[in-house]
Amino acid sequence: MQIVWHSQQTLKTALISKNPVLVSQYEKLDAGEQRLMNEAFQPASDLFGPNTLHSQSDWIASHPEIPQDFEQHSIYIQSIGSLGNTRIISEEYIKWLQGCCKAYFYGLRVKLLEPVPVSATKCSFRVNENTQNLQIHAGNILKFWKKKKPQDAFCIVGITMIDLYPRESWNFVFGQASLTDGVGIFSFARYGSNFIAYAMKAK
Repeated sequence: MQIVWHSQQTLKTALISKNPVLVSQYEKLDAGEQRLMNEAFQPASDLFGPNTLHSQSDWIASHPEIPQDFEQHSIYIQSIGSLGNTRIISEEYIKWLQGCCKAYFYGLRVKLLEPVPVSATKCSFRVNENTQNLQIHAGNILKFWKKKKPQDAFCIVGITMIDLYPRESWNFVFGQASLTDGVGIFSFARYGSNFIAYAMKAK
């Protein structure tokens, strides 16, 4: 049996960044939020307590990992095609998504890549026989980003208003991702009223 214990200094390094921007944000937390953070540094705290390894087959023992610093990684967002009727609308949508990612994945940098046309990805495409809407191959998009993924990228998140399909036998898919490669694509096409109206008209 082995007990894995991280020192208080390790916890402080992991939870409170030396980045002046994050330090400033921490100082703006209210008393309750700061108390929650500070309690993690106390030896008797239930937060980040010791892990007991009962055998060498336990996950931590059998899957050694290199320590990661979340500040060294960035989330990249890139759109394929237009997200709205104008470039201004598309930029508003993408900046709104960037703000949501910054709030949800606190501490990670969120960077925007220039939009790319479908032709730049060289992905396969088809016209869905049920909706008569254009669809692009999600797997091909993931391969496109895997080759262009920046070194500091935690992941690349792609968004599009074009419908997706993962293989010929599937009708559609909302999105697809690869955890190991850190790439993913999601389509908002089927959330729009125009898509449904066009599909009904096609029938």
